[in-house]
Amino acid sequence: MTEAFGPEDALIVVDVQNDFCEGGAFDLQGSSAIVKPINAIARQFQTVVFTQDFHPAGHSSFASSHPGAAPLSTIDMPYGPQTLWPDHCVQGTWGADFHPDLDQSLAHLIIRKGFRPELDSYSAFVENDRKTGTGLDGYLRARGVRRCFLCGIATDFCVGWSALDAVDHGFETVLLRNLSKEIDLEGSLAAQMAAMDAAGVVIDPRAAAA
Repeated sequence: MTEAFGPEDALIVVDVQNDFCEGGAFDLQGSSAIVKPINAIARQFQTVVFTQDFHPAGHSSFASSHPGAAPLSTIDMPYGPQTLWPDHCVQGTWGADFHPDLDQSLAHLIIRKGFRPELDSYSAFVENDRKTGTGLDGYLRARGVRRCFLCGIATDFCVGWSALDAVDHGFETVLLRNLSKEIDLEGSLAAQMAAMDAAGVVIDPRAAAA
């Protein structure tokens, strides 16, 4: 990207972790290709936040925690519908680690989410009960941020939810589309892209050079 980023801009890099990339629990092909370009663009920002999915073993969002339930099925939780996932990003495992090519030294803040056993967390801002904040809003405001750029994994879940919540918290919001990778579960990508467009998220198709 050729745009100059200023002190009011923040980059939020969502869940670029082994379990979401090739060879991990989700094995999303092509995920590794976005990592070095993310590093390149992150070097242009004065505020960079990484999020990290960080589940305890036996997390309530895992299909394995619900006898007879299949991965990618949906159940009702106290906070609403919940997609049941394969076990992933379990604390202390390789899958929870950031991708080895992601330059962690570029992050000013790392937010861990999904660590409460009974509650899943997609968004960088608010957990899935839509009440429990992560502290990111206050952190960004303390640094004078007005505009958030988002990228990472997955476009249709954690990246998309984070973008929508950035708008809800009053930030100008830009999705770096070519620096994000989707799961696309039964039309989830199209639905999330439509929701972001309707909310006023700017969809930026450009990618930084690696």
